[in-house]
Amino acid sequence: MLSVITGLVPLESEIIDTIQRESEISFPGLGIFGLDPPAFFTVFGHRIYFYGVLIALGFLLGILYCTRNSKRFGIKADDFYDMVILLIPLSILCARLYFVLFRLDEFLGRPLLTWLAVWEGGIAIYGGIIGGILAIFLVCRHKKIPFLAMLDLAVFGVLIGQIIGRWGNFMNREAFGAETEIFCRMGLTDPSGHTIFVHPTFLYESLWNLGLLIGLIHWMKKGRRKYDGQMALLYLFWYGLGRAWIEGLRTDSLYIGHTDIRASQALSILLVLAAGAMLLILRKKEHPPEKLYANRAPAEEEENAPAEAEEKTDGRQEDEPAQTAEPESENTAQAEGPAGTDT
Repeated sequence: MLSVITGLVPLESEIIDTIQRESEISFPGLGIFGLDPPAFFTVFGHRIYFYGVLIALGFLLGILYCTRNSKRFGIKADDFYDMVILLIPLSILCARLYFVLFRLDEFLGRPLLTWLAVWEGGIAIYGGIIGGILAIFLVCRHKKIPFLAMLDLAVFGVLIGQIIGRWGNFMNREAFGAETEIFCRMGLTDPSGHTIFVHPTFLYESLWNLGLLIGLIHWMKKGRRKYDGQMALLYLFWYGLGRAWIEGLRTDSLYIGHTDIRASQALSILLVLAAGAMLLILRKKEHPPEKLYANRAPAEEEENAPAEAEEKTDGRQEDEPAQTAEPESENTAQAEGPAGTDT
């Protein structure tokens, strides 16, 4: 249904194996041939897949960027770290449950452990985003930090994670699209010598997210961020726009029930409509600079500073009598002689 709306014709999933780890990769239109990166490496007899390594690397670099730039949003680095402690496991859990939900027929009747077995493959980025938003909400509510300010900051970490994590799909030879003759087509040659040329949709999404990240950083440095939540809305709008198009090209989409509606494509379109409407509505409103949490947070710290200074002063005043009493004790001890040394 949505493929008709977007003008994209999906390839039947039976035609192509959606994971081709043994295939050699080429980009003939770009003059690149013979790429054969390993999908995994072995540590003490256990396979470690580059897919997971790259996702972890993306998480790490995203966290480092956010903590280095947290002051721009009025957020303390320690508060962001506290949020990440909950965000990582909750995002992974929700990413897996999202995947399972849209393939429920495959999991019904199987042991519960298989529902959570992310190491067997099968997670969805939108589920991870939902879990991340939930983690941010819970931590901000507990710490009394504005939810939208933290969300704006986290968007940059999410984008960095997505940009790098998508290359895990490249290592796995997965998340590609329908057959095509486009100039940037990716060739997959299996061990039997059979080659197919497909849309490298993981590459499209990585580059789309890179452009979005650069745009948001530029927007922020130019001082165009006017209200808390603006970065999050821009992310949802532009990411949703790109994902709605890219998802229509893929051969491994999750579908809603037994329909031909792609779950992530439908969600992307809803996000574009909702975020776009909010951006238009908020654009017409005035946004005084003092309402931005990044501008309020320093003022709140300054208000707390006199109270802290007073506490320190009171502490010194309490200590002063003890300090002035020491010479008297010494004089007394000198006058009394050796008996004073017993104290």
